[in-house]
Amino acid sequence: MGTHIIKMPDIGEGIAEVELSQWHVKVGDLVVEDQVLADVMTDKAMVDIPSPVHGKVIALGGVPGEVMAVGSVLISIEVEGAGNLREGAEAPAAKAAPAAVVEKPVAEPEAASTPVARPASTKAAVPRPAPVARAADERPLASPAVRKRAWDAGIELRFVHGSGPAGRILHDDLDAYLAQSEQPAPAVASYAKRTDEQQIPVIGLRRKIAQRMQDAKRRAAHFSYVEEVDVTALEELRVHLNHKYGDSRGKLTLLPFLVRAMVVALRDFPQINVRYDDEAQVITRHGAVHVGVAAQTDGGLMVPVVRHAESLNLWGTSDEINRLAQAARSGKASREEMSGSTITLTSLGALGGIVSTPVLNLPEVAIVGVNRIVERPVVIKGQIVIRKMMNLSSSFDHRVVDGMDAAQFIQAIRGLLEQPASLFVE
Repeated sequence: MGTHIIKMPDIGEGIAEVELSQWHVKVGDLVVEDQVLADVMTDKAMVDIPSPVHGKVIALGGVPGEVMAVGSVLISIEVEGAGNLREGAEAPAAKAAPAAVVEKPVAEPEAASTPVARPASTKAAVPRPAPVARAADERPLASPAVRKRAWDAGIELRFVHGSGPAGRILHDDLDAYLAQSEQPAPAVASYAKRTDEQQIPVIGLRRKIAQRMQDAKRRAAHFSYVEEVDVTALEELRVHLNHKYGDSRGKLTLLPFLVRAMVVALRDFPQINVRYDDEAQVITRHGAVHVGVAAQTDGGLMVPVVRHAESLNLWGTSDEINRLAQAARSGKASREEMSGSTITLTSLGALGGIVSTPVLNLPEVAIVGVNRIVERPVVIKGQIVIRKMMNLSSSFDHRVVDGMDAAQFIQAIRGLLEQPASLFVE
């Protein structure tokens, strides 16, 4: 038997160190070639580290949250044959990992990452398996589809019996667990005193988000501007287009219209479509409009970039937003897809509230925030009518953008949205 050392790979683009985000194996586990061993976090994206060999894990080179240099020892695996460890050298000792927190679905390198509809099971009833008591830091084997289904149903996979190879959890195992869970549970006192605590390490994507938000608030002189928009006509147009073209071109949300309005408005306000290097004291104006569209993922907020939005029609913009959001949520977005935006659009959809104060995505100088649409009475030409109203809550970097320019830019977007035909007049 020999030892195969896997070092932290060179991910490219001059990256000298990365953060170890999560282990998918532990000491003593048997692994196979191409199995994902760990996730590491760069400045922009999560990267899977697969195993190049079959063998048994004998040492881990770091703990989640640790920043590791490229070329440092990541993991040691016992293999058949000589391995790649030099004679006389010692493999690193395993480092203790902190207790895991609530499990979330993480994409694995399998061919089918999109859940597929399954016919109802026709198997005869079998005795229900008892819940499994795995260690808190043990990550059960399961496909991305099973993990997503479990997450949507609020099931912790470490309690589910796996009947597949090596204890892999299958859809039928979830069916059995859900059937067992349908039994009435004993009543829990609503006012019972609780003394439990949970410590959650801020690592991986959550730490990157915290660092970027803190850096943005520390460095930029934020100011916000809120304006209401009557989107009644815009919603009528959107519904009409979806009714006419939805089956052939896909359904449109509000976001492609907002991106289009930003593209058109920026023609008159090029001083807002910029990136500001405050260390070099240089403002770079961009002719291209690369719109960052904030997307919520299981790990936290990510901002994939719709590149050259000025060249896309409504359906092209919609398709790109959907593609990038899916890539971000599955952890498969590339570094290029997660960087280079010149302005950002953020929306919480139906949870958008009345007003928000979005934080700038440096080095950009503007972010447009969308609040929820509500029907309310509005006075028009002396008459009270019911209209669909929506607020735009936007923030700007006052070091670069004057208040008047910001207000005029948002008013231009408002005018385009309230008269949606103007979005397409050249």
